[in-house]
Amino acid sequence: MTAMTPKTLFVRALTAVDASVWSNTRGLYGISQHLDLELDGAVGHDGMLFDFGDVKPWAKRMIDQDADHTLIVPSQAEGVSITDCPEGLCLRFTQPYAMEVRGPRQAFCLLPVAEVTSEVLAEHFEKLLTRRLPPRVDGLRVRLRDESINGAAYTYSHGLRHHSGNCQRIAHGHRSPLIIERNGERDTALEAEWAEKLNDRYLAEEGDLIDRPGRELVFSYEAPQGRFRIRLPRKQVWLLPTPTTIEWIADWLARQIALDSGDSIRVEAYEGINKGAIARHTPQTAREPLVLPEHEDTTATS
Repeated sequence: MTAMTPKTLFVRALTAVDASVWSNTRGLYGISQHLDLELDGAVGHDGMLFDFGDVKPWAKRMIDQDADHTLIVPSQAEGVSITDCPEGLCLRFTQPYAMEVRGPRQAFCLLPVAEVTSEVLAEHFEKLLTRRLPPRVDGLRVRLRDESINGAAYTYSHGLRHHSGNCQRIAHGHRSPLIIERNGERDTALEAEWAEKLNDRYLAEEGDLIDRPGRELVFSYEAPQGRFRIRLPRKQVWLLPTPTTIEWIADWLARQIALDSGDSIRVEAYEGINKGAIARHTPQTAREPLVLPEHEDTTATS
């Protein structure tokens, strides 16, 4: 009897990975990447290698509990210091600027490398998934790829104090397109201008600001997973008067641009891949006092 030829199963864009990364050249920046998966093995009597309905929950659960919505840190990079602290871990960075982040251990993904790349992170996920291979699967490959964006894009990092899930982590991020309409017409120049202003920046809520030492800002809050704290240069931060959910980011952008331009503005702001919020403002509505809803025990958007 002829031996059965191994088969390969694939799932494109099985999930999206949203996180922040530290780089000694860029500093803190956000990523949003598609994760593609290939599985090698032999089919069973049912003709399948692995049921498609089981692939996503098997892989996504482990990825969500690992690097997704964390700060991914190259622990062997020059100037990176990692120590224990009352919050859990204290991470200090020196280049290209000084930053300190504190939080529970699960808020960080530490990789023993000098630089985090898509290939390094894919290899990390391959090792993670290989620890719990399903029956019939004897090998796998992971590929991470950026979303193809036709137009302006930027990355940002933030944390959501009121979020009940992993978005409460004070340094996680996204890579996002930005669409702006001025008086009903798309304005690509405005998109490029604001994407540049926002790129690789930290978006923070004014209510989380606890100190302004020198040219730095310090933010801290208590959330369900524990206490979080971040200190970084003022020039890396945009301060919002609201939580930095995508709903309020879109509103803040539409207000700022309407006031600056004197025109009617529609902003389509994305939080990573294929999800986001739309906000509209005229110069008149942008001048109206900002009214925040009273706190409710509801889950915020990440």
